[in-house]
Amino acid sequence: MKDHEEVMDNVATHEQWKTVFSELAPGLVLFARQWVRSSADAEDIVQDAFVKFWRRNHKIDNRALLYATVRSTALDLIRRDSRRARREVEASADVDLTIAPQFYVDDESQRALICALDRLPGEQREVLVMKIWNELTFAEIAQALEISQNTAASRYRYALAALKKDLERVQ
Repeated sequence: MKDHEEVMDNVATHEQWKTVFSELAPGLVLFARQWVRSSADAEDIVQDAFVKFWRRNHKIDNRALLYATVRSTALDLIRRDSRRARREVEASADVDLTIAPQFYVDDESQRALICALDRLPGEQREVLVMKIWNELTFAEIAQALEISQNTAASRYRYALAALKKDLERVQ
């Protein structure tokens, strides 16, 4: 009977992981989009990161570590791709490997917001995406990015101030 109980525990665990994945995947994909050129690459990064996270038996509710895993997986992909395509990068010089999250644009105010997000420094945009679209706490952001909570909060404030200034200029 013990083997049956272990199987049942594993099934429940797998179901919990599936549930967590389905809940967090959209936000993680948006987060991963900051470093890659396509949604497909971002989805691959999230799946790879989630598998790594699961195989290492991390606690299912450690969102900061999950985001850190997505970030490191994305950066690993960039390094692999950049080594593979070094000649192309040298030829085109200073290619920006990050792309802001992509949104469907319905009106002028959304276009203005997207343009303003594109103009933010990567460090600020990264914190903003984690905080607003993924609802991470500053503690979780700090842990994921290996920075202090104060730095995470400052980057968030700077990002909001820059967005406000940029959007006021447009109006």
